[in-house]
Amino acid sequence: MVPTRSVLFVCTHNAGRSPMAAGLLSAMAGERIEVRSAGITPADAVDPTVVAAMAEVGVDLTAHAPKRLTMDAVGLSDVVVTMGCPDSCPFFPGISYRDWVLPDPAGQDLDAIRAIRDHLHILVENIVAELVPTPTH
Repeated sequence: MVPTRSVLFVCTHNAGRSPMAAGLLSAMAGERIEVRSAGITPADAVDPTVVAAMAEVGVDLTAHAPKRLTMDAVGLSDVVVTMGCPDSCPFFPGISYRDWVLPDPAGQDLDAIRAIRDHLHILVENIVAELVPTPTH
């Protein structure tokens, strides 16, 4: 049995990019990857237009409550992906860090958020391909 890998997505408010990425990764990887998200300064709720865009692809973010980034969340992760806040995340040796440069969906219309979602989909597929071993026969 291969140990479960852990990915943490971090953005400024945990109300757009990071919950979208976490939702996509959870949908693609299921229980094969532990998925978390957090924000530097969490918002009160996920952006409703983000929730609508994700619902279009079958990812339900209605129950997501933005969370504050903690040292523990970073320290327990194999991979930390920052989006818009690379210098605000604590650094721990041995953890793989990535910075995905994507526009902030805050205040954007549905079409703009769809484009961000679709870009995230490609990036998240790459994480799954990297972290989830392909069975060999």
